[in-house]
Amino acid sequence: MPEKPAITSNIYRTHTNGELTTDNIGDQVKLSGWVHARRDHGGLIFIDLRDRWGITQLTFDPSKNKDAWQTAENLRSEYVISVTGQVTARPAEMINNKLTTGAIEVAISDIKILSQADALPFEIADDQDVNEELRLQYRFLDLRRRRLQDIMQKRDAFITHIRRYMHERNFTEVTTPILANSSPEGARDYLVPSRLHPGKFYALPQAPQQFKQLLMVAGVDRYFQIAPCFRDEDPRADRHPGEFYQLDLEMSFVEQEDIFNLVEPLMIELTDKFSDKKITKQTFPRLTWREAMSRYGSDKPDLRYDLPLTDVTDTVTDSGFKVFADAVAGGGVVGALRIPGGAAFTRQQIDKLTEHAKQFGAAGLAYILIKDEPTSPIIKHLGEGITKQIIDTVKAQPGDAIFFGADKWLNASKVLGAIRIMCADILKLKKSDQAAWCWITDFPMYDWNEDEDKIDFSHNPFSMPQGGIEALNTKEPTAILAYQYDLVLNGFEISSGAIRNHEPATMYKAFAIAGYTQEEVDAKFGGMIRAFKFGAPPHGGIAPGIDRLMMALWELPSIRDIYAFPKNGKAQDVMMNAPSTVSQKQLDELSISVKEVAE
Repeated sequence: MPEKPAITSNIYRTHTNGELTTDNIGDQVKLSGWVHARRDHGGLIFIDLRDRWGITQLTFDPSKNKDAWQTAENLRSEYVISVTGQVTARPAEMINNKLTTGAIEVAISDIKILSQADALPFEIADDQDVNEELRLQYRFLDLRRRRLQDIMQKRDAFITHIRRYMHERNFTEVTTPILANSSPEGARDYLVPSRLHPGKFYALPQAPQQFKQLLMVAGVDRYFQIAPCFRDEDPRADRHPGEFYQLDLEMSFVEQEDIFNLVEPLMIELTDKFSDKKITKQTFPRLTWREAMSRYGSDKPDLRYDLPLTDVTDTVTDSGFKVFADAVAGGGVVGALRIPGGAAFTRQQIDKLTEHAKQFGAAGLAYILIKDEPTSPIIKHLGEGITKQIIDTVKAQPGDAIFFGADKWLNASKVLGAIRIMCADILKLKKSDQAAWCWITDFPMYDWNEDEDKIDFSHNPFSMPQGGIEALNTKEPTAILAYQYDLVLNGFEISSGAIRNHEPATMYKAFAIAGYTQEEVDAKFGGMIRAFKFGAPPHGGIAPGIDRLMMALWELPSIRDIYAFPKNGKAQDVMMNAPSTVSQKQLDELSISVKEVAE
């Protein structure tokens, strides 16, 4: 925010409410804004006048201007007023060093009420705890709070910096269509019925994926945009329902390393310039997907704390503990997670950890607490010898706890990964002043969908398989890796990207493995396939989520704080009443009938 914002002098103001200082003492000024607070001190009336730039104290003295003073007597919070007066120095004992304008006040000679305000549903103050649903219903009032005003200003500066960075590196900003085609992959589409083509639908883009690849075929070479994306997903703390924004970019004639070399310095700049966090490692660590899952039980690990997982399968293979033995016999593994200080966990905390493990598919949560002696219900099954081997393997010390996951490798890793995060919360290991960035690479191209008993794409279907078409023809599908990568910050997935599959034959084969016929691929992605047949450069890209990045950098409790007009936890706009019913005439024009669904 500028220190002295410039405005054009007009009938409403000569200065803003964050601008006047002792340099202006004696000046005749005109100010406008909202009544932030009113105080009556034995005849003198003080008004704090607020606009987006700050607060200025006004004084009304009945001995100097009784008409203005009488008007001030009737002012209420959030009235909009315009005043004229002279800048004077505040008495020394009344100086407010927290305000830019805290050393002056304006003695008012004239006042006009521009707009009155009804009784407020809540106070416009940052320290007031107000129900979120009520705040969203009156979001136009909520946005008057300094905290949210500051977020909007920081967001604007944040995006301006990104645009400048991209333009300095010869990227061209291109706007891609909002009304697009439906995609069979990813989240649910938002569908838009066509009036001119009854029975057919546009889809709001989940991402500009196909369009940005077509721009590479068109020879744009370096493209970006601050892209709106639309996905019909359930809300959560780090995912806004319906819509979000990302820095969408694509580059021609590049390899994976070129993407990293472009994006990593940008993230360092954004962290340094727009947050108080210290980057833990200036060169971002790189972990393969398998390394991340094996060591941290997550493909978006929070590296502000270590707490690694350890494979103890060989140690417990011949133990008498049936849970471990059955997992190993079934081709699974036994993983262990050492938690320093975890022996002090209460029974209630361990019960909560156990319930958390069950939410991730575990039958329970085996553990050993190392107090004066190792204690656990499972020691009698393991025996003292194997128990000691486990303790030695994970390098546990007195006061530590060891938690176990026994299942197929991926399932066991995910369970312990979830416990790792919850233990870090209990122990308060997530340092808010740190930014731990990392890259996750070498994602599997496919995984096995047990619910549908078929092979599915595990990440982005448009990615180039490592080894190209030869790998698709010769390798077992779940063993094929892709040139896919994620960018992670403090446990949040900030971005996904990939080197793209630009070869028609390779693309047809990649989709065939996932069960798509050539006709289905042509029907869904015909525009892109057809373009690739006319000469496509090797290309790749990435799309950092701007909203989630700001939320992580600024330690916001909810991603909704990033948006001027967010949806609530049920994906509703309670201020504008959306979604809402529409008239039968509108439905008829679109050839749509509505099926009644019991709530």
